[in-house]
Amino acid sequence: MASKIEVKDLLEAGVHFGHLTRKWNPNMAPYIYMERNGIHVINLYKTVAKLEEANEALKKIAASGRKILFVATKKQAKDIVADKVSKVNMPYITERWPGGMLTNFVTIRKAVKKMAAIDRMKKDGTFNTLSKKERLQVDRLRAKLDKNLGSIADMTRLPGAIFIVDTMREHIAVKEAQKLNIPIFAMVDTNSDPRPIDYVIPANDDAGKSIEAILEEVTKAVAEGLAERKNDKQDDKEEEEEVVAKAVAAEDDDDDATEAKAPKKAKPAPKKEEQAPKAKAAKADDLTKVEGIGPKAAEAIVSSGIGTYAELAKADPEKIKEILTEASSNLAHLDPTSWPKQAKLAADGKWDELKEWQDSVKGGVE
Repeated sequence: MASKIEVKDLLEAGVHFGHLTRKWNPNMAPYIYMERNGIHVINLYKTVAKLEEANEALKKIAASGRKILFVATKKQAKDIVADKVSKVNMPYITERWPGGMLTNFVTIRKAVKKMAAIDRMKKDGTFNTLSKKERLQVDRLRAKLDKNLGSIADMTRLPGAIFIVDTMREHIAVKEAQKLNIPIFAMVDTNSDPRPIDYVIPANDDAGKSIEAILEEVTKAVAEGLAERKNDKQDDKEEEEEVVAKAVAAEDDDDDATEAKAPKKAKPAPKKEEQAPKAKAAKADDLTKVEGIGPKAAEAIVSSGIGTYAELAKADPEKIKEILTEASSNLAHLDPTSWPKQAKLAADGKWDELKEWQDSVKGGVE
């Protein structure tokens, strides 16, 4: 990370204030430092450690090109999340959570497309042919859709992760993400259950200053991941140009040698199509593009020797299940049945077909 998170900064923001002791969830005991005046105090040293761990994972997801959906519908978090998250161009929900937002994503996308259809009507003049009453109804529908779904208009596929402020309030979002094996990052207060959360950030989720302090660090990590992705793309482009230049130079050298020495059979120079894959063969593929594989699962699979889409396509789902279970008990619930099929499409470069398939089966879970 660019700068280490300071306990002092979190203390000043009031991140350590928990709920009344009578409202606590016993599963939060490892993150509680003490009790004072009937209120639990969160251990900020653990908050810092967990926040850094979550930020590292979020950075990797952002660098892989996947979207991170932020959810915060409580009054004190709405404006903060909308402001911070919009700066890193990530989708967010700050109004009512639409039921089936993740598990029925295809229907949600239809509602988003309806907004685009209304915009097209206004541009091509069709809107002006409607009666006054119909125009009013269409305008109201557009405003309602924009309020609830406008912030996710660019999210064309299921997110790579979900970040939640207050898991008690957003319990439906937690359940939907669990069902689709989407990694869950969350600010968890002393009255919440941390067990369903993959990356727990113990923190006060009621105070605006506390939420802002955590979101500041989280969005900073996402921005770093996006910058890293941009740099990698630039490096890949330069590397490809270099490979092409070398191939062209080799062809020119071979042509000159052929004319000067006139050998019996000149060996043709390797072409761009043959060289480019070799230049990138050493790099492991980004397995998180396979729906259902999070950063931790991808790390476990690569560590076992399966580092490319082609290798994953040939792997036995039962063997993958064993690898995940041995790596961590938190990964034992994942279902790798569809992963080889998705990996085969990725290995063949059929990205549009893969995306369409993932959308149709709700995140690759058949």
